Amino acid sequence: MSSELRDARDGLTRLERLILWQLDRAQRERGLYDDGTTKSVSTAMLYGRVSEYIDVSVAEFQAALVRLVGRGVPQR
Repeated sequence: MSSELRDARDGLTRLERLILWQLDRAQRERGLYDDGTTKSVSTAMLYGRVSEYIDVSVAEFQAALVRLVGRGVPQR
């Protein structure tokens, strides 16, 4: 697990912030489907983009991605 400190402004680590930034950029570059939904970005593509900016192992990247995605909407 990353020993990186979380930012006080939003609680994200540098890696998590970088993942979100690169995900947004990749989605914008890929464009939209005809119905207006965003085209998906593969995990491998996202890892490649993130690893250009920061030295991160696949395991650490995947752990950060899981933290960002969460486990879905909690059941009531």
